[in-house]
Amino acid sequence: MSKRGPDTHHVVPNPQGGWDIRRGGAERAAGHFDHKADAVDRGRQISRNAGTEFKIHDREGRIRQSDSHGHDPRKIKG
Repeated sequence: MSKRGPDTHHVVPNPQGGWDIRRGGAERAAGHFDHKADAVDRGRQISRNAGTEFKIHDREGRIRQSDSHGHDPRKIKG
């Protein structure tokens, strides 16, 4: 799994089923949902409010989508 820092929020599969929202490096989930779409919607709200990177994982734990809400790691000219 990718590095999880405090400037990120992740939607990750829960081993007991469903999906969790976790802040990077946190032990406990910020939220638990039965459906991935619900977790993504709420996780995106939390990430926007906190100004963090938002990572969406698949069932195997790989990052499938990433959004920046304030801490863009890349410096792009233009």
